[in-house]
Amino acid sequence: MLISVIIPVYNVELYLAECLDSVLTQTYPHYEVICVNDGSTDGSQAILENYAAKYDKIQVINQDNKGLSAARNAGIAAAKGDYVFLLDSDDKIEKHALETLVAKSTGEDFICFNGKRYFEETNAEDTPDEGILAEFESGWDYYNQFALVNRKFHFVCTVLRLYRREFLLQHQLHFQEGIFHEDNLFTPIACYYAQKVKIIPECLYIYRIRKGSITQHANITRLFDIIFIANTLAEFFVSKDNIDKKIIYREIAGSYFRGFMPEDIKVFGNNDSKLRSKINWHLYKKISIFPRHKRIYQLLKIHPVLFRFYLWIEKCLK
Repeated sequence: MLISVIIPVYNVELYLAECLDSVLTQTYPHYEVICVNDGSTDGSQAILENYAAKYDKIQVINQDNKGLSAARNAGIAAAKGDYVFLLDSDDKIEKHALETLVAKSTGEDFICFNGKRYFEETNAEDTPDEGILAEFESGWDYYNQFALVNRKFHFVCTVLRLYRREFLLQHQLHFQEGIFHEDNLFTPIACYYAQKVKIIPECLYIYRIRKGSITQHANITRLFDIIFIANTLAEFFVSKDNIDKKIIYREIAGSYFRGFMPEDIKVFGNNDSKLRSKINWHLYKKISIFPRHKRIYQLLKIHPVLFRFYLWIEKCLK
């Protein structure tokens, strides 16, 4: 079985060698490494070229800066493996990661595994979540059981899954380019299409928490992208009549009102009018099936100030 390790690269010269070394020291020999240099302006390209000259398993794709999603998509398009492993270029994997996943694989559309966080500022790793061992007849059963479970890694995180490449191609599963929070859009749809999935307890991924990474930046565009994702997911799932949609509707509803929350206003400022203009109110109404969400929908449509007053009343009544 051939594994394609996809590594998007953008200005990570301080971490890239450690990431690549964690792949090149794998105990499983049958893999390829596809590094997509997404217009890096630091020394990342030179590092990639140096490694590619030494190791024939490494292929480097250079492209203009288009973002993480575009880099992942380019890597998947070039992949030849039976399965695809997504690895961020400032993270690393345990040396037995690929061997473990191949041993556990029995043709699943994707396999989910555990990970732990490394905090760069304190040079410390945290204790990983308790491992889970489970198989599911469908990805949607898996989604409904675990999407709302509170864990250190949010359920949507795509780097903690190994994907069957033909599954991705068959359902034209790709990452939406030009947005933040692309995993939030990708994962529910991937779960909808998956017919067989597995969760294994092994901790195989080490996720670096650092200043300057994409996920650590506060940016108003993030809020607009969350609304875009809510609209897109609502449009996709409203027409689906063969599944239980309670959990996904709950998640989408939360995305619609997130940017209006008092804590987000403290970070991003008041963007009520801009956010309201981006909401597909027709779809928002359709996915608001719970009584509380129906109330929030009505209050936001009238004025977000009423929504925040409602939250204040809820807090007082607790």
